[in-house]
Amino acid sequence: MNWDEATTAPSVVRLDGVGFRYGTGPEILSEVSLDLPPRSFHFLSGPSGAGKTTLIRLILLSVRPTSGELRLFGETTADLAGDRLTQFRRRMGVVFQDFRLLDHLTTYQNVALPLLVQGYEEATFRGEVVELLQWVGLGDRIGAMPPTLSGGEKQRAAIARALIARPELILADEPTGNVDPALARRLLHLFVELNRLGTSVILATHDVALMDQVEAGRLILLDGRLYHDP
Repeated sequence: MNWDEATTAPSVVRLDGVGFRYGTGPEILSEVSLDLPPRSFHFLSGPSGAGKTTLIRLILLSVRPTSGELRLFGETTADLAGDRLTQFRRRMGVVFQDFRLLDHLTTYQNVALPLLVQGYEEATFRGEVVELLQWVGLGDRIGAMPPTLSGGEKQRAAIARALIARPELILADEPTGNVDPALARRLLHLFVELNRLGTSVILATHDVALMDQVEAGRLILLDGRLYHDP
């Protein structure tokens, strides 16, 4: 996609007055509006409990708004279900705080899984998976099972799994929270490079020093409301 195409393409994420609550509980998100263009990079920050993870789950379509409208890639999501819902989710890569690796699969198999479920033959991607694992510092852990990995190694495997299919949108919830500062900078560079190649990125983090390393938009959640810091 060239720049002219990107500027006329529909928003990757658009929220109009979105609110969310669990059951009859208090609102976690209130009147959230957001319009992110293709190829954009935004940090998402705010205190614990502000609703960052909930906002990411909304965009991932794991939960649905209780008010307002959510559009992804220019299309409304209100009635998405079945195969169409699966197709939308495959256009996104996500890094969860709790990793969500499958314990019965090796590190390599966990990272390759998004490509396998999309029907790709292993011969077409094996080299790419191995290269990515080497880049995130897991080249010697390709055959290791998740229970034998440290927290930082699991985090890196989860990041590699989110990136391997080159999604249109990356949602990362504290992706550098379990690694040292040097590796955090290296992983941030990986997100930046992916963004340069055309992927939109929303990266939730508490790390102000990390955010200061990249020129990017900043979204701040406070008491369930979203503020934009240019």
